[in-house]
This record gives sequence, structure tokens and C-alpha cells, in this order.
Amino acid sequence: MGKLTTATAAMLVISQAAILACACADGADIPAGPRLDLVVLLVTDGGPNTTAIEAHLRTDGIPYRTVDLRRADRPAITAAFLADADGPNFQAVVLPAADALAAGSPESAALRDYERRYAIRQVDAFQWPGPAVGLRTATYAGPLDGSAATVTAAGRSGPFGYLRGPVPFEDLKPGTPESHGYLSRPAGDGARLTPLLEGTVPGGGDRGVLAGVHRTADDREELFLTFAFNAAQQQFRLLAPGIVDWVTRGVHLGYRRNYLSVHVDDVLLGDRRWSVTGDCTPGEDCTGGQETADIRMTPADVAFATRWQTANGFTLDLVFNGAGSVEAAQNAGGRDDLTEALTAAAGRFRWANHTYSHQYLGCVQDLTVTPWRCRTDGGDTVYVGADLIGDEITRNIAWGRDHGLDLRAGELVTGEHSGLRNPPRQPAGNPNLDDAVDDAKVRWLAADASRMPQPERVGDAWTVPRYPIDLFFNVGTAAEEIDEYNVLYAARCIGGPAGSTCRPPLDPATGYTDVVVPTEARAVLARMQGNDPRPHYVHQANLAEERLLYPLLDRVMEQYRRLYADTAPIVCQRMADNGVALRRQARWAEAVAAGKAGAFLAGGRVFAHAPDGVPVPLTVPAGSTVDGAAFGDAYAGTQSAWTPAGREVTLP
Repeated sequence: MGKLTTATAAMLVISQAAILACACADGADIPAGPRLDLVVLLVTDGGPNTTAIEAHLRTDGIPYRTVDLRRADRPAITAAFLADADGPNFQAVVLPAADALAAGSPESAALRDYERRYAIRQVDAFQWPGPAVGLRTATYAGPLDGSAATVTAAGRSGPFGYLRGPVPFEDLKPGTPESHGYLSRPAGDGARLTPLLEGTVPGGGDRGVLAGVHRTADDREELFLTFAFNAAQQQFRLLAPGIVDWVTRGVHLGYRRNYLSVHVDDVLLGDRRWSVTGDCTPGEDCTGGQETADIRMTPADVAFATRWQTANGFTLDLVFNGAGSVEAAQNAGGRDDLTEALTAAAGRFRWANHTYSHQYLGCVQDLTVTPWRCRTDGGDTVYVGADLIGDEITRNIAWGRDHGLDLRAGELVTGEHSGLRNPPRQPAGNPNLDDAVDDAKVRWLAADASRMPQPERVGDAWTVPRYPIDLFFNVGTAAEEIDEYNVLYAARCIGGPAGSTCRPPLDPATGYTDVVVPTEARAVLARMQGNDPRPHYVHQANLAEERLLYPLLDRVMEQYRRLYADTAPIVCQRMADNGVALRRQARWAEAVAAGKAGAFLAGGRVFAHAPDGVPVPLTVPAGSTVDGAAFGDAYAGTQSAWTPAGREVTLP
């Protein structure tokens, strides 16, 4: 990434004393002298450790430049590559190992001189223990699966202060080595070594260093890790933010949060129940005349939900259909107990529009066949009209406001995400959806992340991809969940089409608690640790009867509280805010990739530029202020914000 040359760029200025943001029409007041780019140099050998660090930088929006040691056409790491006439080009360095560049080679000498001259820190992504990093030879070499490492006092007061303490090494497949590592002890008096993470031989035994900071004889600083990892492993996801904060000295572009929002669809409706005798869902795919009673929440379920939220400091998003209340009241002689319970507790939840009657808003369905297909006219697909779509949106808004629900008209979740493309039945979206959402002033439209993982434009709205939690919409008990699970994943895939997902059948008595809950909780926690604002979704049936959602969320909450300190709370926000976060991430990534955004340090100040209207993600040390008030929000031991131009921030 080159130096800032555009005179009309919006500037963000950061210094040791202050951060000053300004829009400079005639050029910024840039001090004379060398300039240091806020870009990480990532030297990779293609191994999992450097690949994982690269994925973390990309996810957090931290600019980096890759040098792939496997490529013959890669740039040589020379003094001219590392620094040009304007000054140093990289604020931090990541290497596969301390000796990734041959000892005594011109490249190694150039990099060492660069780090020493400009006080640049280095990460050794996978390092053999030895004198090169202030360690003795390894006292243990082998799998670390199932062990738990401990953050040292220096780690807690330093880069890993956002962790509560334990760093468990996953053991997803007992008997199959998943994470190899080395334990060692400091060499000599250890004066130049600061251990940050210590581990124990699996099953008990010797302790040793797994990560630390070594000050070399020529006074450079290297953070090393003596174990292998990949981007999907929890131990890396826990440590990655601290590694980046250390190597950048706590001032870098990028913004990170641990997000979790859970949408509960079909509230006020009844969900059709899975038939354990027919292995199908009546009204969906049953052909033998099977009938089951619908699953619908009760006032007791509402009371349980409010108690659970209070106990966990968490808010569910109830995605509702007003017609479900009207129909239930008519069937009960004019009064619906569930509606009364929900409206009495309305302020305890967030609410989102799920359309009035949950009609399918894509193509017109031909229900004369099972499974249904799109109706056609002369070979062309027939779509639901814009008037009907608009009526479904606005009637539900009116019903919600009449019943005192605090909802935003700009948020919409269509039934089954209908109206958007749904291959193979409906490969394209309903062309009438654009006008309908525009007329209703919808700005954020839910989509299924398994089909549409990235935000897309629909009229003036943007889609917000949602992750489906693997709890079936049509089950109210664990026995029903496991029966459907075994049919879909174990039985039906035998002899099924190519690519069918086959899993071992689960024990009806223990499969839910022993397999489904931990598996889904791990998936949810992994997304939370990935700086991913996409919400998750389930259905109201999962809050009814045996209330299957809660054991899963309890598992997530328990693990999160055990791993993270209170300085890194879960960020639970509504769909519109999730959409804003996704769009900010995407626009920033596009600007960085196009070479239109970045930052450099000059004379103790950092100048960041971005296209007009693109906010800059900035992370700084705790204690930074704007006009005496805290800059941004405190999170995980740092302060950060998506900041516009025109602010002055004082660092501690």
C-alpha cells in the first residue's frame, strides 16, 4: 500500500498525544520526515498458522500485504521493499517462524535491520523451542488435544487481558491428533523471555511455555507460538485479537466485536409438527394422509423466555405474524392468551415484521404436486404481485403498532425468506419484490445465509444474511428432533443423490443433549468469535413444549462466560444494526482492496484516508479521549469505533 498522495482525501490523524481527523481540501498538514504505513507484512509459507493469521486480519479489516515464500515471482525482502523514500512501509511483521528467512541471508539481514531501526514487532507463527526465542529444547512434543492452557499474569495484564484465563485446545475427534505442539521452559535466567501462555501435558504432567515474547540480543521483539493451529480452531480464535494488538502496539485500523443476535420466527403462528410415523411434515411433504397437532407457544413459554433473558442479560428478537393472533382469537371465542401474554411483556423483547400471514411471496406456488413447484404461464414463471407483497408488509406493521410492539418499519423478514431466490425451485428472486419493499420503506431484508451469504441489493434495501441454527422448525420435543435428524441425515441419504449429507444415527434418548446441543453451540460460538454480525434464527416451536433452544443457548452462554472477561461482552443488536455493521465491513474491505483506503504514521501522527462516506474503523489503547470523553467504545481492553473525519482523539 502506497503513501497518501490524494489532496482531497478525508484524513484521520493519530498521534502519540492526539488523533486528529480532518477533511483536507488542499492537502493535509503532514509533518516532514519518515512515514510508517499502517499495514502488516505477512510472510507466508502457505501453512495453516500464517493462513489463519491472514484470515483474522482480513476479517477484522486490518490492511496487510502478503509475501508468499512458495512463489518464484514474489518480491524480494530488501531494504527498498521494506522502506521507500517516504519511510517504512509496514507497522508489523508476521513470519512462519523466526528462521523462515535463511539465517545470514540478505533478506533476513534486511528485515532485522528494518525491525531494529523502526522498533517494529514480529510474530513467529509456529516456532520450534530453542535458544532463538529464549527457550530450552522441548520437554514435550505431541498432541495438545483436550488440554487447557493458562494465560500468565503477563498475558492477562498485556495482550490477552480480554480472556478470563483458560484457553482450551479442542478435541473434536478423540483418537485423532488435531493440534500438535511443544512445551518448553525458559533458557538461562529468562530475563529476555516473557511467557504469555503456558500449557500442560495432556492428561497431566509437566507445564511449559506455549507462547511468549522474546527480546532478541539485538533488541527486537518477537511474539512466538510453539503449537500448530488453523483458523477454525477455538484456541486460535481466542488468542488472535491479542496477537494482533500486541504486534501493532494497540493502534491499528480495523474493528472487532463478538456478535450474537437470535431471531425467533413465526411468533403468534403455529408451526406444523413432524410426523414420527410418516417421516414427513403434514401440509409440507406428507402423501399418506398423516395429521399432527401444530406447535404453538403458550403464556408459560413467554414467562420462561423473559426469565431466561433476565438471567442471561440477553434479548431475543421475536419475528411475528399478526394473522396468527387473529386466527387464534377467533378459534378461542375472541380471546388469545398468547397474544395477551406477549403484549404484556412486549417491552422485554425486540420485534420484527414477518409479514401478516406468512404468505409465500416468491413465485405463485403450484400445490397440486408434492413437493410444490412454481406455476408457469407459457414457460414463464408467475410471481406474486407487488400489491399483495405490500399488503402483507403494511398490515403486519399496523397490527404490531396497534398492540404496542416497538418495531422498525425498515426491517422485514419474509416467510421462508420468500421473494428472494430459492434454487432449485425458484432460481431468481421475485422481480416485484423491489418495488414492494421500496413502497413500504424497507431498508433491511432478512436472507438465509446458507443460500445468500453476502448482503445484496433488493430495491433500496440490503439483505441481512441470517444463519439457521440446526433446530428443525417443526419439532417441539427432543424425541421429534432426533427422529427427523436421523431421517434426514442418516436414513434418507443412504442411496440418495450425490452430495447427500450422511451422519451416524443418534440415540433417541441422548442424541439431543450429547450431540446436537454441543455441535450447534460450537458453531454459534465460532461465528461469534469471527467478528460476524449476521444474526441466527430459529422458530417459535423451539421455545414451546420442551423449549429446545434454551439448552443450546445455555451452552453458548456458559462457554462464553468461562472464556471471556467482562470487558468483552456479547454484542446483541437488532437486524438493522447488524445490517449497518455488515455494510460498513464490506465498504471498508472494498476500499482497502481497491487501494483507496489506508493509513500511515508521520511525526507521531497517523493519517488515514478513505472514500467519501466510508467510515474508518479505528482501534486504539484504552484511555483515549475525544474532547475529554472516551473515544469510541471500550471493548476487550481497547477502544474502537467506525469514525468519520473531524474528530480529535487524545491517547493516554
